[in-house]
Amino acid sequence: MRFDLDGLPVYFPYAAIYPEQHAYMGELKRALDARGHALLEMPTGTGKTAALISLITSYSLANPSRPLRLLYCTRTVHEMEKTLAELRLLFSHLPPAAARSLLALGLSSRKNLCVHPEASASAARDSVDTACRRLTASWVREKAASDPDSTQLCEYFETFDRAAAAGDLASYMPPGVYTLADLRSLGRERRICPYYLARQMVKYANVVVYSYQYLLDPKVASIVSREMQKECVVVFDEAHNIDNVCIEALSVSIRKQTLEGAERNLRRISQEIDRFKATDANRLRAEYNRLVDGLAQRGNLPISDAWLANPSLPDDILKEAVPGNIRRAEHFLAVLRRLVRFLDGRLETENVENEMPVSFVASIHSQAGIDQRMLRFCYDRLQSLLLTLEITDTDEFMHIQTICDFATLIGTYTRGFSIIIEPYDDRMPNIRDPVIQLSCHDASLAIQPVFDRFQTVVITSGTLSPIDLYPRLLNFNPVISRSFTMSLTRDCICPMVLTRGSDQLPVSTKFDMRSDPGVVRNYGRLLLEMASAVPDGIVCFFVSYSYMDGIVNSWNDMGILQDIMQHKLVFIETPDVVETTLALDNYRKACDCGRGAVFFSVARGKVAEGIDFDRHYGRLVIMFGVPFQYTLSKILRARLEYLRETFQIQEGDFLTFDALVLIPLRLQGMRAYLFIDFV
Repeated sequence: MRFDLDGLPVYFPYAAIYPEQHAYMGELKRALDARGHALLEMPTGTGKTAALISLITSYSLANPSRPLRLLYCTRTVHEMEKTLAELRLLFSHLPPAAARSLLALGLSSRKNLCVHPEASASAARDSVDTACRRLTASWVREKAASDPDSTQLCEYFETFDRAAAAGDLASYMPPGVYTLADLRSLGRERRICPYYLARQMVKYANVVVYSYQYLLDPKVASIVSREMQKECVVVFDEAHNIDNVCIEALSVSIRKQTLEGAERNLRRISQEIDRFKATDANRLRAEYNRLVDGLAQRGNLPISDAWLANPSLPDDILKEAVPGNIRRAEHFLAVLRRLVRFLDGRLETENVENEMPVSFVASIHSQAGIDQRMLRFCYDRLQSLLLTLEITDTDEFMHIQTICDFATLIGTYTRGFSIIIEPYDDRMPNIRDPVIQLSCHDASLAIQPVFDRFQTVVITSGTLSPIDLYPRLLNFNPVISRSFTMSLTRDCICPMVLTRGSDQLPVSTKFDMRSDPGVVRNYGRLLLEMASAVPDGIVCFFVSYSYMDGIVNSWNDMGILQDIMQHKLVFIETPDVVETTLALDNYRKACDCGRGAVFFSVARGKVAEGIDFDRHYGRLVIMFGVPFQYTLSKILRARLEYLRETFQIQEGDFLTFDALVLIPLRLQGMRAYLFIDFV
């Protein structure tokens, strides 16, 4: 389908268009014309993705003098694949000459792209990364050049390296749309590494689809996205929780296990330093001289050696000389040992402590003799040392990396953070589990570089209301801020709010009522009645894992769970990803074969954030309570105080906003919503 939108020819991959899609594309075009940022809300199921990629691709084709590149950010791999499928459909509706000139690809971690038989066999992402470095690090390849019989290399990476050196990568990836599965198939067929090929080709692609972290987490963004130009349109899809993603990217937790692991890491590094002193002291001396000139002078690392970049340092800091008392490897290790001992001592407290970075850094200086400038350079100094020592087992050094991440952040930022030390978990007050939490309260710290760097950033989701809160939380000024409603030809959604059970007793998930046997029984009877009347799938969302576990156990003791299973099978989400994936697969099978099923999930869990229960997979949705955050959390209390003082956002407004945007409205084609305890 081709139509005219205010003088712009738009190519659309479907034969019909919703009125809200047309209006959505009109507002998006205004933002592109103004070269400003946009905040757009449109209900799930109305075709936001198709509208976005159609308008931006058509806009770029219509303006060849200043072509735009699209960076489309998703939360999950599942959403990434759906977006790439929409792109493939769109490309099939473009003029042949235009389609043959465009390249679109997805980029994910090594774990999702690696095709090496041994490296890809690891279950954990960090293990795959380490296995890759063992086969591709520059020093490993140098050793293989002199002694090929004793050193194993990755043939897929070697093909990539030869093609990159010859400037021939484009011949491996002609224009088109490449999903993650396509990239893996291409890698196996052409014997080339799909991960590094995609990493290199994102520089030339017209559309790149990847994770939020590739732009918001500075440790990853400065490696993967550093060459993206200002003439890019950045889209954050399903961005209702983008403030939490930003905060998590700059927050660090340290426990006893972290410190014990860091001490083991330091002993291993010390042994490696002694080995290099005996065999190749010149490498350590060359590193010292390089650090005198500043971190920026170390030049561009080989693509296989780049691990994680600094979490916070701006370019002007990187040009400074590294402090003299951490240039020598032995001196730097001594500083880290003192820092680990200091943190270990702070974990011995019996009371909850809350400090700002300034006072915490002052304590480190007075007790451990480490000043703010030394802390600021810890992360990059560690990366430089690990490269000098030619360490490939990067997953073994995650503990000391966490310590250096913590040190660099508190040495860089003076506002927007709190250091909270808790000796006990509030929910398990009798078990000592001390933790130091560097908590970021200001989401704008992570996303501000994105707003400053790119000409247009689009934040969109099906649930952004109240929409006026996002500019304050993220500290930006959108040129377009608009909410759209869904066009419905019939009443296909039936929302209901329930406050009393069948025996007319009030039901509530309030803390003082949630464990009442009458409330639990009424909830169970309600679900039983729904299971006997509603066909196919029913999805139930609870406010937390602990509450879900408790109520399911109570239903089992009352015999209600057995009665429900007379009508439908029951599947439960757990914190374990593998278990939850298996439960979801079996839930879908039960719905497909006509048996019907009930899926118990958590409003803040993985299922609520990234899975579509469309068609017969979700004929009814039951929300047991409002998914407010745990209001006694010290981290949440500190953030609420910061938001009140800095952005004048009141506690009640933020808690309500945070709970309502997380109500899972990714449910397409539903017949009914049942909200319990929403008044």
